[in-house]
Amino acid sequence: MPSNPDMPASRRAFLKRASALSLAGIASPWALNLAAMAEASAATAGDYKALVCVFLYGGNDYANTVVPYDLSSHTAYQQMRPSFAYSRDSLAATVLNAANTSVDRNDYLHQYALAPELAPLLPLFDAEKLAVMLNVGTLVQPTTKLQYTNKSVKLPPKLFSHNDQQSVWQSSSPEGATSGWGGRMGDLFESGNGNSTFTCVNVSGNAVFMSGKSAVQYQVSTSGSVPLAGLKSPLFGSATASEALRALITQPRTHLLENEYTRVTKRSIDANSVLTSALDAAPVLATPFAAGNNLAAQLKMVARMISAAPALGAKRQVFFVSMGGFDTHDDMLGTHPGLLAGVSSALSSFYASTVELGLADKVTAFTASDFGRTMSGNNDGSDHGWGSMHFVLGGAVAGKKLYGTAPVVANGGPDDVGQGRLLPTTSVDQFAATLGKWLGVSDSELLSMLPGLANFNASARNIGFV
Repeated sequence: MPSNPDMPASRRAFLKRASALSLAGIASPWALNLAAMAEASAATAGDYKALVCVFLYGGNDYANTVVPYDLSSHTAYQQMRPSFAYSRDSLAATVLNAANTSVDRNDYLHQYALAPELAPLLPLFDAEKLAVMLNVGTLVQPTTKLQYTNKSVKLPPKLFSHNDQQSVWQSSSPEGATSGWGGRMGDLFESGNGNSTFTCVNVSGNAVFMSGKSAVQYQVSTSGSVPLAGLKSPLFGSATASEALRALITQPRTHLLENEYTRVTKRSIDANSVLTSALDAAPVLATPFAAGNNLAAQLKMVARMISAAPALGAKRQVFFVSMGGFDTHDDMLGTHPGLLAGVSSALSSFYASTVELGLADKVTAFTASDFGRTMSGNNDGSDHGWGSMHFVLGGAVAGKKLYGTAPVVANGGPDDVGQGRLLPTTSVDQFAATLGKWLGVSDSELLSMLPGLANFNASARNIGFV
């Protein structure tokens, strides 16, 4: 297997780690990860492309998102969660008439429907701009149910744990990882961007997915960059006081850690100025985004930053947005439909904005989550699972298709490792490699940044959905 991508390589990496710890309390829009610095081979690009991760925190319920619709599967689905399964009649308007058939390991043909709340996504599926990835999840290597039961192969660490599986999805390592595969892609492209600051942009806080070895994630709010307190407006009503503060917190220092602190602070101040100017000069988006929908607000900011990419000198960008609330152990019918409505509204508006910008084929968005959930109901909710269904959206997507192997819907069936927890048939590494290949990452670089990818046959590393 390739070496651990998070392994510190030098004394310089150690000093950077110490520096990052000293920055924990700074009032700055930077989410720094100076822990595992390493030189990355530069990748160049003549056009523009952006990758957008939409992370659904809590573990999205796959079966009430992409719902089994063929009669046999729906009957089994309804029997396993009788109190909160969608009726087959309620799904008739959102059936996915896929361009390819989806078969399970027994060659049985499956059909699926979107949850009714996801109806705004159906036109995008029919227009071949949206694809569905079936049963994808964290895997170290291809794994059968017998191997899982016998513990005869290496499994992802700390399965079914929220924090750890969020981290494994985003970085290939459990909680405590210092870099993610989105950030590691950013490492390759930051030198080709006119301003490397805006290579990895997080609109929802901080996530290991966006931390690279050299690339750092730049955090923005839904309103734009986050200025330092005291410089946003005259300090104590005095411009002179603000300038004095600026000089104090940005002047070079002789101590290594103090100097790193001031260097990053100055970079933050400069980035705020550049981004604010670029966004002010960008065209106003006409595409409507739903008010009160925080995910929609985050994606609107992503669209605005994409529109400002020429002014920022960006050729390749990776973005991260997120939505919480998907830990639906109970009250599934009262909670989950509203969450899905928010997701569908946000995604459909975002795609429309990329069309408005003339960049729909240059932007690919995808969903991710801690894990799927159990098919078997826990009274009126579901518990932590493993494999799940996800969406890929964009003008470059080979849509109106279902990718991967359809799971058998059966209590104790061949894809069920307990309570309807799906044993994934497609790994996150394969999913990530397909996205990375589209972004322009080479095969050798993909093997380096995705530790488990080498365990899958070369022919299976590109799923082909984009």
